[in-house]
Amino acid sequence: MTVADDTVFRTMLFDFYGELLTDKQREYFDLHYNEDLSLAEIASLTGVSRQAVWDNIRRAEAALRDIEDKVGLVSRFRQQRQALNEAAAELSALLANPDGTVRETARAVMDRLQRIEF
Repeated sequence: MTVADDTVFRTMLFDFYGELLTDKQREYFDLHYNEDLSLAEIASLTGVSRQAVWDNIRRAEAALRDIEDKVGLVSRFRQQRQALNEAAAELSALLANPDGTVRETARAVMDRLQRIEF
């Protein structure tokens, strides 16, 4: 997993399961990863040590990953999204077909796929 992939994965974990964290874990994790504040900046804002911030962030990430291992919502979401993107790509190719019937059917399916919200 690249750094960018890991960042996206962390963000998705937080979006899916963030409410299950303690208030401090949620706050520090959000400030560090979503607001891009350093440990020192968070420590200064909250009046705790950098080590306390780091410990809370690490525990939060461990908890989020543990929940994902057990529940798997992020993984299923990613698989569904990939399948929908692949189906949309295949339908786009069908839409280029000059046969009117195939084209009409593909257009209807493509319209339904595009209405799905992620």
